[in-house]
Amino acid sequence: MTQTLVDAYDTLLLDLDGVVYLGRRAVLGAPEALEQARAKGARLAFVTNNASRTPGAIAQHLTDLGVPAGPEDVVTSAQAAARLIAEHVPAGSAVLVVGGMGLRTALRAHGLRPVTTALDEPAAVVQGISDTLSYGLIAEGALAVRRGAWFVAANGDATMPTGRGELPGNGSMSRVIATATGIEPVVAGKPEPPLHRESMIRTHARRPLIVGDRLDTDIEAATRAGVDGLLVLTGVTTPLDLLTAAPHHRPAHIAADLGGLHAAPAEVRREGGGWSCGGWTARWEGRQLTLDGGGDPVDGLRAACATAWEAAGDGRADEDAVKPALTVIGL
Repeated sequence: MTQTLVDAYDTLLLDLDGVVYLGRRAVLGAPEALEQARAKGARLAFVTNNASRTPGAIAQHLTDLGVPAGPEDVVTSAQAAARLIAEHVPAGSAVLVVGGMGLRTALRAHGLRPVTTALDEPAAVVQGISDTLSYGLIAEGALAVRRGAWFVAANGDATMPTGRGELPGNGSMSRVIATATGIEPVVAGKPEPPLHRESMIRTHARRPLIVGDRLDTDIEAATRAGVDGLLVLTGVTTPLDLLTAAPHHRPAHIAADLGGLHAAPAEVRREGGGWSCGGWTARWEGRQLTLDGGGDPVDGLRAACATAWEAAGDGRADEDAVKPALTVIGL
């Protein structure tokens, strides 16, 4: 029996937005792919930069979408931020929360005291995305940071994918306090180490695969942690983004969606002056990437990426030089 991609790993560290779901609906085929992975013995851990909701609320959302999960299966940037703060401030310290219930719950789990005003003289300020975030709360956070509170951001995502499109993320919102105070936050979420460390502590993974839809968070996190990353094309990353990716944003695997977990690992091989995958062969000719053949468009993208990345070396491929290849494969 041919080994599938998931067989090589004991734990899948899965991003949520853009991978498992988009807003209130599951990504097509995701519940079935994850059920199959679990049946084959893979541990599923849902690792999210979103700090607004509690692990219990996220687990219930997943279950409602057909992906059974409990709070113990969810790892959030709020949990990573809370552990980080607990390691740097005295036990029982006040922490001003510029965010939602996910941060408050995580802080209490580490023996810290969530507050909402700078008058409480918090030892730290932690910010996470929340759809009820107010100017007043942001202002309190800025006051506390100016007075010496340690500033932590749950994540630095500039945007977050939803069923309506990309909306401002915590990275954009935390710029308000950073700009007002001149103090940059310490970031707990992907691609920074605290969230990966939290994931490893909670899952005890030995052969993890980080699965995500973003190069600058999920795939960079995999690169920095020295583990493999799978980039799925159901979220924010486009084929052009992949072709022009810098070295630390280049995934070990590329798939259209989570169904790729159950296919044999793609064989991208050196052939002549280029790279081949499936029925496609890509070459760098003159100042342009060329692609010939047919079959699965994702195989064409894999061959094109290998060729573009080799030509770019430690840099990034030129957009105009690689765009013609996307026209050939229809992506």
